[in-house]
Amino acid sequence: MPFAIDTQHLRKEFGTKVAVSDLTLQVEQGEVFGFLGPNGAGKTTSVKMLLGLIAPSAGTAFLLGQPLGERSARVRVGYLPEHFRFHEWLRAAEFLDLHGKLYGMSAGRRAAVIPTLLELVGLADQGQVRVGTFSKGMQQRIGLAQALLNDPRLVFLDEPTSGLDPLGRRLVRDIINQLRQEGVTVFLNSHLLSEVELTCDRVAFIRQGEVVQTTTIEEWRRENVQVGLRVGQPDEALWQGLAEWGTVLPPLPGDKVVGRIRLAIAHEEQIPALAQWLLAHNYSLYELSPLHLSLEERFIQIMGKDAPIL
Repeated sequence: MPFAIDTQHLRKEFGTKVAVSDLTLQVEQGEVFGFLGPNGAGKTTSVKMLLGLIAPSAGTAFLLGQPLGERSARVRVGYLPEHFRFHEWLRAAEFLDLHGKLYGMSAGRRAAVIPTLLELVGLADQGQVRVGTFSKGMQQRIGLAQALLNDPRLVFLDEPTSGLDPLGRRLVRDIINQLRQEGVTVFLNSHLLSEVELTCDRVAFIRQGEVVQTTTIEEWRRENVQVGLRVGQPDEALWQGLAEWGTVLPPLPGDKVVGRIRLAIAHEEQIPALAQWLLAHNYSLYELSPLHLSLEERFIQIMGKDAPIL
């Protein structure tokens, strides 16, 4: 199957300003893909190019195997923007019905799909309520329903949990997981990296309009590991030996336990051998705990500690 998204050297210039310099990435069909970067990294411009809202200055891109702007691909794409302005005078069901008409959906199909979507996003009893009276979280939910209205094969979600409480964020995660099970590709942009970590199969880190790293969540968890150790009678030879295994990190603030050590290692498969090495060198091992870096910590490593996570 073709990639859901396939870009090669995509570039966008606004006069003398380069918004996206060289975007090359591939997104598999059926995966949940996170698109991460600081403010000004080119994320929004990239999404607008992929949706055909603005034309690229250079490069090529395909959605669902079709060139950008191809109508047959666009009708299979759903989109929830970060900054939305919905028709405040319409009731929720009317709002979805209008968008269904814009998609060319028949009256029968609209009548069947709209109640199902309202229930899916937790608004089953709000169909006759005007959108203008909705809270920010409720508007986010109706926007998500709108993005799924046309039974898309590719969905762009820009900050889909913005304004939602923990239950609302859980609902969005459940919907994304359901889409994955149905083989729908989800392209997710979110500053809530804990949500990305729970939801995505792969993530790309973008800086200055260029992808600097792409990794699966599973691979990232295996390869970004810290180990918490507590060793009896630590001496100079211990510190020198541990340096061969990885990087000894400063103690956490307030941690005054003698012999507790934090060690950053390259891969979790090193942990059994590390334990054997400590015991073979006659160190009493009281504690050994893998401590995986959060996605936020990894973001800061790549982008720099001063980069805003947005």
